[in-house]
Amino acid sequence: MKRFRKLSLVLLVTCLGLMVASCGKKDNDKKGDTPKEVRIGIIRVPNDKQVAISKNYFDTYFKEKGIKTKFMFFDSGVAANQAFASNSIDFAEMGYTNGVVALSTGIPVNLIWIHEILGTNEALVVHKDSAIDSVKELKGKKIATPFSSTSHFSLLQCLKEAGIEKDVELLDMETKDIVAAWERGDIDAAYTWEPTLSTIKETGKVLVDSKELAEKGHLTANIDLVHEDFAKKYPELVEDYLLSLNKGATFYKEHPKEAAKACAHGLDISEEEAIKQMEGTKWLTFEEELSTDYLGTTEKPGQFNTIFYETAVFLKEQGSIQEIPSKEAIKQFIQPKYIEAAQKKE
Repeated sequence: MKRFRKLSLVLLVTCLGLMVASCGKKDNDKKGDTPKEVRIGIIRVPNDKQVAISKNYFDTYFKEKGIKTKFMFFDSGVAANQAFASNSIDFAEMGYTNGVVALSTGIPVNLIWIHEILGTNEALVVHKDSAIDSVKELKGKKIATPFSSTSHFSLLQCLKEAGIEKDVELLDMETKDIVAAWERGDIDAAYTWEPTLSTIKETGKVLVDSKELAEKGHLTANIDLVHEDFAKKYPELVEDYLLSLNKGATFYKEHPKEAAKACAHGLDISEEEAIKQMEGTKWLTFEEELSTDYLGTTEKPGQFNTIFYETAVFLKEQGSIQEIPSKEAIKQFIQPKYIEAAQKKE
């Protein structure tokens, strides 16, 4: 009996030890249930994300949790999509046309935010000493733009309206290569965005910009995508990310000059240039994002779903994508639920 009691005591102590170890493991798992680093893709434009970076808003939500933020520059959405495909990035901003490409090619990402509606910050430019004064006069000319970008989409729209979409030579170039080709005189025109746009405008003239095209019904925008693996594992961090972006947009609306100053410092451009670029676009807040004009809500998708589908049809006609995503696939791709959840945290 004594031996039995002794054995029972040993078993009890062992079990208690295992329970404590198990609880400790759970606590450690809980504490470790955040990534060491959040990898964020950026483009060098003065927008809500740049304000959030410059004002250290991301630190409020990530640094205090012991999470580092790594900002990675991408010259185009093509490069950002490649990073998503290899799972080497968690978030990235890009022109929404590259979001269409991402969905069409099966890259595991979701659209969670519209950064800005594009306007005068993207334009079609020809050389200042050129005799070309209208889009129609580009017939037979060489025009450069980053393919599958918002600039590419806008360029194709204005060429189509002018009836010369099959009568020009389109060249696929990254923005840095556009500047070099422009300076060499290898191209007659370019449709591109800031800051490349300002560089070529020094010796060029604008034929049409994205604001004019938006007024004709050809709206374009910069968006933000999140990798599905990250979103499923850390939905709360996706919400925190959006809170940072919304703070950036709100700060600009309330303090435009201070926001421009913050962006100018972060991008190493003048405050005048920053505010000019910022005023050339329309920024959205939580309420606007969830409106019927844009993303809409989980229950009632907004107009952006239709724009997304129509753009996919257009890109398929142009040979930029192989398959047109279904309307249901687009609904699953655009996820306003993260904004809805973030809004409740404010």
